[in-house]
Amino acid sequence: MRGADCLARAMAQAGVTTVFSLSGNQIMPVYDALIDPGIRIVHTRHEAAAVFMADAYGQITGEVGVALVTAAPGFGNALGALYTAHMQEAPVVFLSGDSPVGRDGEAPFQEFPQVAAATPFVKKSLRPTRANDLAPAFAEAARIALSGRPGPVHIALPADILLDEADAPVFTADSFAPATKPAEAADITAIRDHLTAAERPLILTGPQLSRSRAPGTVDELEAAFDCPVVDMESPRGLRDPALGVFAEALAEADAILYLGKPVDFTTGFGQAPQVSAATIMAVDAEPANLDRARSLVGNRLAVAAVADAPIAAQALIDTGRGGQARTAWRTAVREAVTFRTRPEPTDGITADTVADAVQARIDDADEAIFICDGGEFGQWVQAFATAPMRLINGTSGAIGGCLPYAIAAKIARPNATVIIAMGDGTAGFHLAEFETAAREGTSFTTVIGNDARWNAEYMIQTRAFGAERAIGCELNPNARYDLSAAALGCVGEHITEPDALGPALDRAIASDKPTCLDVRITPVAAPLFTRKGTATPGAH
Repeated sequence: MRGADCLARAMAQAGVTTVFSLSGNQIMPVYDALIDPGIRIVHTRHEAAAVFMADAYGQITGEVGVALVTAAPGFGNALGALYTAHMQEAPVVFLSGDSPVGRDGEAPFQEFPQVAAATPFVKKSLRPTRANDLAPAFAEAARIALSGRPGPVHIALPADILLDEADAPVFTADSFAPATKPAEAADITAIRDHLTAAERPLILTGPQLSRSRAPGTVDELEAAFDCPVVDMESPRGLRDPALGVFAEALAEADAILYLGKPVDFTTGFGQAPQVSAATIMAVDAEPANLDRARSLVGNRLAVAAVADAPIAAQALIDTGRGGQARTAWRTAVREAVTFRTRPEPTDGITADTVADAVQARIDDADEAIFICDGGEFGQWVQAFATAPMRLINGTSGAIGGCLPYAIAAKIARPNATVIIAMGDGTAGFHLAEFETAAREGTSFTTVIGNDARWNAEYMIQTRAFGAERAIGCELNPNARYDLSAAALGCVGEHITEPDALGPALDRAIASDKPTCLDVRITPVAAPLFTRKGTATPGAH
């Protein structure tokens, strides 16, 4: 067997059925090796798109998503998307072709220090140096990606060892199983006691324990402690429009459990006035996050437990006492999270009405996946539309990944109705992936809110420097993304009137093809909801 064959066999035994990839010289032996085990290659138009697809696949399935790209330039193109996967806590194995190990230091084609470059973006970076090391490296990478706080792991694949002879790998049932770290019983007891004693406790979770990825766990945890559970995964933190005026409730909480949720910028670094609770607890698989929490909140940190968040959540559920004593508090938090106001009436199509139309189709679907990118249009749509499975751009704050997300979502869940919402700025990042969508036979509906500008940055300029100093953020008002998608093999429609949007969405969903609706919208600033009854511009 070649080293590439051993790698492919390890992938198959780990349950990998799909690899998201952009080809290149060094990785062509892997392409050849994937034929015999029947692993599908989804060939993308940009390396970052391959990582975004692996990211979405991992989030949706809970299994490792695999991205495969070529050496130095291809590897470099993928790094930004790797950061997004890391912040989204997505289990990804990122494979990259590499220069031959037998020529290290001799300036071979595309030699590059990949391990050093990848390390800041991943949980671990590996570079096997023998063909026999390739399969064990993949098993290790899969375990690490799924263990603790999920995230990406990198393996560099030197071109020569992919072709070298190797022994057939032998795996056991535990070869790909993630390591687990339960919480200490004393920590669970202490957390339970603090939450039970509090009048207004809150549990905050991150992407791994979001309502999309762990809906049953979140609901059971809320019932077990008669306590609100709020998941936070937006780069806008407490300004996330999907959380309404939750910031007001958080400021009133007297005990807060960060359950797999880092203490960071999203909650004002755990400090007043955003967080005034006298008692703070944190459960995290990574000790460094607990150290940072301690440095930020000081002696208010009553419990710091090193543990896997899902395992700790289940232990808390098992020990919780339930009850209805905090019905008023839970209702108040729920009302804060769901609080919304509408923008001022205006001519044309507004982002919130687009969201309404999208939500109506989500509600009609047997299974729906809603994917929404960032930006001003995206924030409005996130505020008024959601689904049991929702993917957003995450705390990395990156934009541009939702079209690749949709392709992977349809592959992971072929029967789901997949709907994307993104702005025209976002659309430009990976527009060519419409060709991938058509070629791969993936059907989904894309809604592009087209206001002919980078509206988030335009709003920053006008607020900070004045409208007369807005520069460089206008886009071509004649650009037609629907025509571009159609030219790439998809279906496109141009929507300019409010009454046309609903029927166009229905046609798109019924077409069972990748569809792009270019919707001309009126530009407005992203919402920052307040109790004053108006939606006001928020910080980007």
